[in-house]
Amino acid sequence: MTLLSGLALLLATQGNATTTVPFRWKSVQIVGAGFVDGVVFHPKARGVRYARTDMGGAYHWDTGAGRWMPMLDWVPYADLNFMGVESIAVDPTDAKKVYLACGTYTNPSTPDGAILRSDDGGRTFAVTRVPFKFGGNENGRGNGERMTVDPNNSKRLLLGTRHAGLWRSDDGAVTWRRVDSFPVTGGPRGAGLVVTLFEPTSGSEGQGSKVAFVAVSDLTGPTLYWTGDDGASWAPVPGAPTGLVPTHMVRDDEGALWLTYGSSPGPSGMTNGAVWKYKGGVWTDVTPDKPDANRRFGYAAVSVVKGAAIVSSFYRPGGEQIFRSTDGGATWRLTIGGKETYDYSKAPFIARTGIHWLFDIEIDPFDPNHAVFTTGYGGHETFDLTNADKGKPVHWSALATGIEESVPLTLASPTKGAELLSGIGDYGSFTHWNLDRPEPDGAGVTPRFSNTTSIGVGDFAPETIVRVGHAAGSSGEASLGFSLDGGRSWRPPISLPTGARDGSIAVSSDGKTWIWTVRDGSYRTANYGSSWVKCEELPAGLRVTADRVSPNRFYALDLFNDRMYVSTDGGATFIERELNLPGGPPKRGGDRGDSRGGQDQLYSTPGRSGDLWVASYDGLYYSEPGKAFVRMPGVEQLHAFGFGRPKPGRNVATLFMVG
Repeated sequence: MTLLSGLALLLATQGNATTTVPFRWKSVQIVGAGFVDGVVFHPKARGVRYARTDMGGAYHWDTGAGRWMPMLDWVPYADLNFMGVESIAVDPTDAKKVYLACGTYTNPSTPDGAILRSDDGGRTFAVTRVPFKFGGNENGRGNGERMTVDPNNSKRLLLGTRHAGLWRSDDGAVTWRRVDSFPVTGGPRGAGLVVTLFEPTSGSEGQGSKVAFVAVSDLTGPTLYWTGDDGASWAPVPGAPTGLVPTHMVRDDEGALWLTYGSSPGPSGMTNGAVWKYKGGVWTDVTPDKPDANRRFGYAAVSVVKGAAIVSSFYRPGGEQIFRSTDGGATWRLTIGGKETYDYSKAPFIARTGIHWLFDIEIDPFDPNHAVFTTGYGGHETFDLTNADKGKPVHWSALATGIEESVPLTLASPTKGAELLSGIGDYGSFTHWNLDRPEPDGAGVTPRFSNTTSIGVGDFAPETIVRVGHAAGSSGEASLGFSLDGGRSWRPPISLPTGARDGSIAVSSDGKTWIWTVRDGSYRTANYGSSWVKCEELPAGLRVTADRVSPNRFYALDLFNDRMYVSTDGGATFIERELNLPGGPPKRGGDRGDSRGGQDQLYSTPGRSGDLWVASYDGLYYSEPGKAFVRMPGVEQLHAFGFGRPKPGRNVATLFMVG
């Protein structure tokens, strides 16, 4: 999801006024940092292309700006399910029309999905809610495309779902009906119907196509179906591969279908796979490199443009490969996995990630040298693809400028030095010295984390920064790192509490005392991690908050049990107190987030010792030093909370909330 986006409300910290202030939000530049699982080029309009992500929305390419632009930043919090985009379809007769199949999960607690349609290239959308779910962040999300527009009748679309069968629209995606003649629903689990495709030669303009194909992710049954009577009846295509599932399918200029297959829909692991062509009733195996018992992998994607084909392997031992053929698949050459080179300057952190989840590849229909492939961190593109035909290196650079799909788990902004520190899912943490460009050092600090779950900074010692999380892979590195120079260099502590990882970190205002809350309790150090002592008075799992002024004061909130714990001796001991929120403690459950979110937490006001806020999902509460909490009016639901610079002429922090 986009870092630092949402609705900001400016609340006065004195009085009852709530003032709405206009803000101009921009993405903090990390570049990518999430799974771009599909790219769609318009077949007849140069420069028109779209990208979809598994939980970060969809983007259109802005040729003038030379970057991807978000299409779903308008989505309200109540419809965040839209941010998982399962499929994109373009109208081949109108470059301004684009359709998105939106929905992140298929579990019972997630709302049904929606089809978004745009007549202006993705600048604005109309919404049709559908009575089934999509799995934009589930296994098989890189398959596709599930939705397609009939090239002979732009009002007609087909849509393959995971568990609800085949659907059709005859009015440009305004309304949808189930195709009851299609024999497969997709079942209660799995990827379902992963590709739909019309045969353009089977109809005439305005009348629609009679022939269409649907690829089904089924290990035990038929994997490809067809209709020759405009969907009145469907049948399996004879001779189609079985025992593997299709991952992508495209049609070349000569009418042949190309399909990649794997032992799973991905991005979970694959142990077998193949590439097949189908034309005129004949199946041809064109697999570039066949897996075997010692080399177990599959195939994820295929693109064919003007006689040139590229296919990608998936989970291949030694690294992913992309193969290129210019003779219909009879012979193949490597475009990655051979002599290629990479330019990481647009997204420096990806130099350390390794290519993974390579799940879509596309050749630009207007430039045979331009191709893209997507990955779990964004992707790459080249402008000299045909170098592979000459035995020369293919040069790849980062694809994702403008796409920001990081999952921020924690943020901190020191009083001086770096503009921001961000802790994100999968790719560690970043020290941002300039919010408008990616950091040259990327996420390559030591110790390296996959997830960074918490960052603590000393308010009066901003050069002291501590971050905790989950050590990357099997690196064996520490799960806590600290900096004494404002984030320019990092080191692990001498010791760690046994088994400690993830959790939250509280740093005293002078930077000298740290309290780390992990699963089994909270641990204190006053010597930069040389030794740790358990905070015995604190129940396990309570997040500790440092006072933003007094280095001796720490707090811990037990919200649902109506308790607060206070330390006045630097965390050495804690005293239990009643919280006494007006109206009593909130109830667990409902739509409140988990412990990683900004809600249901205790916050200490910058510059004011003992000044506390309880940001509950159900409301916002404030306590002046030594006084009881009072509920702030006008806040009925809260999702995130934080502090900012005082308003000009004031000396109290500005409050920000999403709710």
